[in-house]
Amino acid sequence: MVNRHNIVLIGYGKMGSALHQGWLKADFPATYSIISPSQLPRSEGSCHYYNDVQDSAFQEALKNADIVMMAVKPQKMREVCAQIKPYVSVSSLILSIAAGQTLQTFEGYFSAQQPIIRSMPNTPSAIGKGVTGYVCNDACSDTQKQLVHDLLNISGAVYELNSEDLIDPLSAISGSGPAYLFYFTEALTQAGIDAGLPADVAADLARQTMVGAGALMEAAPDTPPSTLRENVTSPGGTTQAALSIMMNGDMQDIITKAIHAAVSRAKEL
Repeated sequence: MVNRHNIVLIGYGKMGSALHQGWLKADFPATYSIISPSQLPRSEGSCHYYNDVQDSAFQEALKNADIVMMAVKPQKMREVCAQIKPYVSVSSLILSIAAGQTLQTFEGYFSAQQPIIRSMPNTPSAIGKGVTGYVCNDACSDTQKQLVHDLLNISGAVYELNSEDLIDPLSAISGSGPAYLFYFTEALTQAGIDAGLPADVAADLARQTMVGAGALMEAAPDTPPSTLRENVTSPGGTTQAALSIMMNGDMQDIITKAIHAAVSRAKEL
């Protein structure tokens, strides 16, 4: 008989709900207890929804949890942790997906003996194409680490980091990265419109080009992006003319500054 894990989700926003829906689709063996002010109390299959921490059934779920996933906004984290702490077993694993909340911060909310994993997924996790990095405190057992790795791996690639200092740079690249690509797609669309294309055609061309380029990189994981770029770039051709504008405009410097800004902001949260 497959062992079913007890997973409690604190918060059910875009990321928390996306991860949960992915686990359901993958039929991960678990029973879920979800609390969010926006949820109507109800039970649906393996999922039990609550909207009040004072609900005795929810408190019982907390006491028996294998994993308690914290998916609330950083600004609300202290308050929420204080509300649930009396009901969380010291053996339960705290899994955070919140930005800017360190392991030490959570040890302050609970204790240094509480197993805690700080993770940073991204939005493509909702379709199984995500990237998640995570780091563990010393209280985590190998079994707990493997359980979280298996759980997060459902949503895409997973990387265990050997230092918490790497979480903020990872967040700046993969956590925020989809937004950069969406912005580039917007800019490419507008450039197409400015060049005379109908708006709908420009939007479709830009979107499908991004999708196709990503699929090429996925299909050739051992081929550097620079090689894929060179394969499209004929000497003296149109692609080279366009890339020269980008490179002469020091796009690399702009991207580097943007990443540094994201890292700095993460440290302020």
